[in-house]
Amino acid sequence: TPLAKKVYALLDTVPRGKMTPYKALALAAGTKAYRAIGQIMKNNPNAPATPCHRVVSTKGTLGGFMGKTDIKTLQKKIDLLKTEGIEVKNNRILNFNRILHSFS
Repeated sequence: TPLAKKVYALLDTVPRGKMTPYKALALAAGTKAYRAIGQIMKNNPNAPATPCHRVVSTKGTLGGFMGKTDIKTLQKKIDLLKTEGIEVKNNRILNFNRILHSFS
């Protein structure tokens, strides 16, 4: 879809070691359909090259990964984030406000 293409293009601008909330990604793509962003991430055909693991909730919690929220799947997301220097504790991104990516 055109929205998915736009979202993936925006997501490709989020550098290693940075994060973006679903809401910020949605707004940058010109929509308020925040939940649709989750579905687009779930169906990412280019993961992890198009880094859907860098998208989290507005409060800095992991949200889901690959359409799932179970511990085993979330551990995959945590492991990817760790390779980028992002620390996660108790399902939260540490220093979240310092590693936010801005689309402006």
